[in-house]
Amino acid sequence: MTHPFLDLAPLGADRFAAIEDRVARLLSTGQDVVIMQGEALLPLEGAIRAAAGPGTTALNVVTGPYGQTFGDWLRDCGATVIDLSVPFHTAVTAEEIRQAFAEHPEIDFVSLVHAEAATGNTNPVAEIGEVVRAHGALFYLDAVASIGAEPVLPDAWGVDLCVIGAQKAMGGPAGVSAVSVSERAWARMAGNPNAPRRSYLSLLDWKERWIDGGRKALLHAPAQLEMLALEACVERIEAAGLDAVMARHASAAAATRAGAVALGGGLEPYVYEARDAAPVATTLRAPSGVVASELVRRALEADPAVPLAAGGGPLAKEMIRVNHYGADATPGAVRASLALAALGVALLEQGLPVDVEAALRAVEEAWR
Repeated sequence: MTHPFLDLAPLGADRFAAIEDRVARLLSTGQDVVIMQGEALLPLEGAIRAAAGPGTTALNVVTGPYGQTFGDWLRDCGATVIDLSVPFHTAVTAEEIRQAFAEHPEIDFVSLVHAEAATGNTNPVAEIGEVVRAHGALFYLDAVASIGAEPVLPDAWGVDLCVIGAQKAMGGPAGVSAVSVSERAWARMAGNPNAPRRSYLSLLDWKERWIDGGRKALLHAPAQLEMLALEACVERIEAAGLDAVMARHASAAAATRAGAVALGGGLEPYVYEARDAAPVATTLRAPSGVVASELVRRALEADPAVPLAAGGGPLAKEMIRVNHYGADATPGAVRASLALAALGVALLEQGLPVDVEAALRAVEEAWR
């Protein structure tokens, strides 16, 4: 039995390198870019384990669940970890980072999530990068959710390790991911005796066997279909223009926020200030006395295709997440997600007054 997906010619090193180059252009970076053969957790964990260890003092910014995970990895590496936690309904500020350095001048590693799709907030990386650079610390950034939805500029912001994934705003595959690595970060890894080697987590293996070898021979057989899908999604972004793709995500966020407020029923934006809200997902606080996960369940019964989810863990009781990234960053997807009828129907079933027509008008007016 034949199938076009099964009978493709093998993906060679030159094609693999060309895809890496296109990802580097997407990031406007001159740093080395390594595409890793797995979901973004692979380079996220690999970069921390390569660059941190005993003797590292890490400022770990927690604005959502991924920041909590990074803190766990850092401690497991033997690093001293200073957690800077802010409420999930807001963003961290450059001044808070500056204050942390003043209190702990020994900090030499900073980990931060750019956009937290799980909690709906986004952090001002450009301003934070200035502070981190002034103190000489290594800067690690999770830009998995933000790439394609808002600017991600590792070189301009002084980011040493910038991890991206294609499965959200880029509208691509989940099975491959990438990390840009500065010369400072490579040097830190090379000096870390505990950095993974001869391991799927190892960035140094990619450096020595792939980059230093002129990108002529791959470490192992690539995830061919995922690599081709990544190439296709980058081509699509290039064709539309990155600015246009980011503008579409910004419009989706503004329209979702406006539509939810106009819908009523006691819904409120979970992230208080629009400037702190991520362009990939809008989180909403469920009405008092209503369990968010139950509201989402009823909405999905009305329309299983709408991009709604309840918050994870303890947030399931209070948070509703409206995803509007990739293919869902469109007016039609925003209108559908808030019922803008499915959610409206679920609220009506709870006996709460809603105005679906007002919500739809607000979406149209807010879409830029």
